[in-house]
Amino acid sequence: MKKQGQTYFFDSPARIIGHAGVAGKKEGEGPLGKEFDVIFEDTSLGQDSYEMAESAMLHDAFIRALSNADISPQSVNAVMCGDLLDQCVGSCFALKDLEMPFIGMYGACSTMALTLCNACFYIESGVETVAVGASSHFASSERQFRFPLEYGGQRTPTAQWTVTGAGSAILQNPAVASADNLQNAPKITAVHIGTITDLGIKDANNMGAAMAPAAARTIGDFLNDTGTKPTDYDLIVTGDLGLTGTKLLYELLQKEYNIDIRKVHKDCGLMIFDLKEQDVHSGGSGCGCSASVLCSYLLNNMESGKYRKILFTATGALMSPTSCKQGHPIPGIAHSVLIEK
Repeated sequence: MKKQGQTYFFDSPARIIGHAGVAGKKEGEGPLGKEFDVIFEDTSLGQDSYEMAESAMLHDAFIRALSNADISPQSVNAVMCGDLLDQCVGSCFALKDLEMPFIGMYGACSTMALTLCNACFYIESGVETVAVGASSHFASSERQFRFPLEYGGQRTPTAQWTVTGAGSAILQNPAVASADNLQNAPKITAVHIGTITDLGIKDANNMGAAMAPAAARTIGDFLNDTGTKPTDYDLIVTGDLGLTGTKLLYELLQKEYNIDIRKVHKDCGLMIFDLKEQDVHSGGSGCGCSASVLCSYLLNNMESGKYRKILFTATGALMSPTSCKQGHPIPGIAHSVLIEK
């Protein structure tokens, strides 16, 4: 493994041998509806609470990813997973019956990239198989971070709609991967560990603005570390900046790094919903936003050959209900994962 700045380059790039992205009804009605492995029309999933519904949805994503990889839970050396709920209980209840060694991770909406980064370090050290995943649910997140749905609070134009969705991927060491997976499975060749960035944004209904500085810093530093330019990539994908955060990202990259990514950039929060037809204000957000888009649309299109080089940068707003109520700012974080075919 080599290191340049905060970017790590792997000698044994992990192969993504299986993946699954699942979503709720509203997400299924969006532009990516046909890409998801399954769409849950009943977002309660038959559970007694939305928190348990989120766990059931994440459990389903892991089962589908394992099935697509054609391996059993017993073959997994570790699972790394997280969500937005207190103490990552969504992940805990999703995985408690699968008997896989569990490492809970919290990176807010950057969690999917965070788990991928750490899984790659595990693989590089010689571990054979690691499962990763993340989830979010609109109703459970609204209850924890804003107001219960019954309250009927008005949403500001900068507010984003927490995605009801989950994604899971199975990573394998190339030393034990099949010949087909070695040849055809997407591989993660480099990762960049982001640095917490805080410009003093305090509005929990404007998370795009809170996360954009971290996204600009991570993407700018990654391109500098690798000596590459935006046009070297088929796509540079951010996690869930939404409309407001995406505009700010462009401004910051241009001002701070003299970089323009507009021609190759997509944001998962803008991809998953149709802002003109769906009432989601500034776009999608939540751990499940980037996780479900990556593990369905993006990886599907890498396997088909449409994309061969994607820089996936998931972003997170590192806040809690308590920190917001106490008037603290919302620090941002972003981690990058370079996926190649």
